[in-house]
Amino acid sequence: MAEGMFYNVTGGYIEGIVRGYRNALLTQQNYGNLVQCETIDDIKLQLGPSYGDFLAALPPNPSTSALAEKAMDKLVAEFRYLQANAVGSLSKFMDYLTYAYMIDNVALLITGTLHERDTRELLERCHPLGWFETMPALCVATNIEELYNSVLIETPLAAYFKGSLSHQDLDELNIEIVRNTLYKNYLEDFYKFVTEDAELKWTPTAGVMAEVLEFEADRRSINITINSFGTELGKPERRKLYPSFGRLYPEGILMLSRAEDLEGVRIAVDGVSDYRTMLDQTGNSGGGGLGNQSGGIGGDDGKSLEDLFYQKEMEISKLAFTYQFTHAVVYAWVKLREQEIRNITWISECIAQNQKDRIGNYISVF
Repeated sequence: MAEGMFYNVTGGYIEGIVRGYRNALLTQQNYGNLVQCETIDDIKLQLGPSYGDFLAALPPNPSTSALAEKAMDKLVAEFRYLQANAVGSLSKFMDYLTYAYMIDNVALLITGTLHERDTRELLERCHPLGWFETMPALCVATNIEELYNSVLIETPLAAYFKGSLSHQDLDELNIEIVRNTLYKNYLEDFYKFVTEDAELKWTPTAGVMAEVLEFEADRRSINITINSFGTELGKPERRKLYPSFGRLYPEGILMLSRAEDLEGVRIAVDGVSDYRTMLDQTGNSGGGGLGNQSGGIGGDDGKSLEDLFYQKEMEISKLAFTYQFTHAVVYAWVKLREQEIRNITWISECIAQNQKDRIGNYISVF
């Protein structure tokens, strides 16, 4: 079925709902009201029109984590509704969106198994969008080899393990390599799907999602490189973690694989103005230090490289809504809502700690 016909049947219905969700995101005025709050209860009251049903069960003056959890519940409920009504390529597209969260959940379960953590605690910490029916069965595994075999049989991630990872790789020292290997395989598979699937090829979905996924591939490659400095991860192993597509591929990726310091990263991305500007803004041209665990490097205004990556991601997500008849709006809406939840959490934490002066630099409004 051609994508145009598909949209006439159900895609237009789903897209219309998503555009409604997007219009319901918090506005500049909403954020202005939030930053004037004095307590978490005040924040809860301000969020009432958008999140009321999900916040109703919260106790007075709830914790910031409880507030964030309820905000995430709203995103999950809306996503599951869309997923239940999606068919054809849109259904498969939404499955792909969940795989990234599944990778994080599986990595968490591997780490928990290594440390013999409580199964219930592990499941509670898993991201709800990455939940799959057989996930509790993974926690029955008593050792890494059993867990590895269960993953290959019971999860949608099996294809990303096969040929890339063995059960010997699933140890504490290699967990981040495992995570990044899975993400590499996942991104390459997702990119192939949106650009080659018979329903999506040559459509707005293919064009918009290609840009989205190329940015994500480049971001991961840059962060992997920066985070590898001063570690035991060698250049050959680092090179294997880079996705084989993106605006940096292949020349920039080759240069990243050879980079030995931040200046080497700067040279590798010099051909892509967006990334070059980000590194310049974080004072990267002559060296510096890592700003956060995600690979960010702090600039004069307090923003890290990862903060600027998030900002770019929001720009791409907003632009996705300027196109018609595209699955990309679902992806973009999820990213925008996740940023909204990060904003709410950050504002809440600053207010709870009586540090409202810290709010401004880290809020992305869309």
